[in-house]
Amino acid sequence: MKNEKLLKVVFTGIFAALSYVVFTFLQIKIPLPGGDATSIHLGNAVCVLGALLLGGVYGGLGGAIGMTIGDLLDPVYVVYAPKTFFLKFCIGLITGLVAHKIAHVSTETDNRKVFRWTLIASVSGLLFNVIFDPLIGYFYKLMILGKPAAELTLAWNITSTSINAVTSTIVSVMVYMAVRPALKKSGLFFTIK
Repeated sequence: MKNEKLLKVVFTGIFAALSYVVFTFLQIKIPLPGGDATSIHLGNAVCVLGALLLGGVYGGLGGAIGMTIGDLLDPVYVVYAPKTFFLKFCIGLITGLVAHKIAHVSTETDNRKVFRWTLIASVSGLLFNVIFDPLIGYFYKLMILGKPAAELTLAWNITSTSINAVTSTIVSVMVYMAVRPALKKSGLFFTIK
């Protein structure tokens, strides 16, 4: 494919915009005590989809940039922007590592294997987030807000992050399996090495 690197940068920007829109405008915000909040959203699905289509680095950057901008523009989440960037970038890296370095899904022709490894890669990236998002959030709140506030919001964060992981896995795998043939046919499918 001609100008593949430029095309990947363009698609990274598209995924950043998509993750921002999905995270910001299609979320269910759950207010928590102390002026904090958590939310149910599909921003992580965009991050995972980006990693599946573009590779871990580009997909992770797209999701990380978009959701970090969403945090920076929301007074409730602004303090979490660095954590968001780190975690979402890691979701993309892990998903891309499993999908492309271990399973080589972009060159695989057996749809069953593609589906299975796409599912495994998505679960891997999002499982990382289920563990580390509440954990990092807990220690942040423990140091800044004090222990009672950290313990009070921990259960809510674990619950919302788990719901986000399950829904994001389902959506990202379904969308990837649906768009993969169309992208191949149009010549816009990237072979990730």
